[in-house]
Amino acid sequence: MSSKPAMTDQLREKIMSQPDVILEDQDLMRALIAANERSMGGNIVDLRGIAMERLEARLERLEDTHRNVIAAAYENLSGTNLVHRAILRMLDATEFETFLRDLDGEVADILRVDSIRLVLESGQDDGDPAIERLGNVLTVRQQGFIDAYLTGGRDAPVRQITLRQVPEGRAELHGDVSDWIRSEACLKLDFGPGRLPGMLTLGAEDPHQFNQSQGTDLLAFFAGVFERTMRRWLS
Repeated sequence: MSSKPAMTDQLREKIMSQPDVILEDQDLMRALIAANERSMGGNIVDLRGIAMERLEARLERLEDTHRNVIAAAYENLSGTNLVHRAILRMLDATEFETFLRDLDGEVADILRVDSIRLVLESGQDDGDPAIERLGNVLTVRQQGFIDAYLTGGRDAPVRQITLRQVPEGRAELHGDVSDWIRSEACLKLDFGPGRLPGMLTLGAEDPHQFNQSQGTDLLAFFAGVFERTMRRWLS
């Protein structure tokens, strides 16, 4: 006589009528496979069980990849929406001074950064009162400053977009919030023939908000729109 409990006819009929319920239950399938392996003993290699374990592992990796792709796509879409909103707000300004003040105001809030500074190069220090009024957002430096700032004084190529972490106390361009800035995005600007370059710096308190591993397409697009807007103001 077997000591194992027999399956009731009612339970057997229910399983036979709905086998998909068992197949879709991963925990139940694992229990059935484990019971099958125990019944075969330890001297038999279950190739089918090994294959199923590998398939399960591959399925888990595919599911992880799928989740990561969806998360990356959502993050990219969210970033695109932020840049588009910031550009529209930037284009709303009807006066140059308002345009600049909005950079470190509503535009910075939309982009979720703690500081935005515009750096212009000049061959002379003319002490323009307008520059003094906009000192929180506009900085004028000597010719050659931007390339030196982007490369750290090293003999290295200058990229249009530079993403990097900032050591404590080194965020010299960010004014009153310099001590809090831990990462920045530097966008080099071309204002056209005959004009010195400019630079837009976006600073963040989060040291991981900008880093070298991130894509730069959206920031390059933002820089392109900003360049064209500035050219119209400068003309």
